Amino acid sequence: MKRRVHLLISGRVQGVFFRANTRDEARRLGLTGWVRNLPDGRVEALAEGEEEMLKRLVEWCHHGPPGAIVREVEARWEDYRGEFSGFEIRY
Repeated sequence: MKRRVHLLISGRVQGVFFRANTRDEARRLGLTGWVRNLPDGRVEALAEGEEEMLKRLVEWCHHGPPGAIVREVEARWEDYRGEFSGFEIRY
């Protein structure tokens, strides 16, 4: 079943290649959407795809890439909309 998840990741998640690694992991899992840094130091991501693959991405976000110290991952599950064709970093 296809779903959508909106993520807010807190901790030391900027300056550690979190966005690039999230993009790579999402693509590896066959997901679409985007990831970006927020001015308050968090990382935000919106991903769509198979629910099982989204769960794997959420789990990955709990530790992130080497150098990241993830304090919290907020995940809001939503209905699939099919609005993305790939997974990109937004600036």
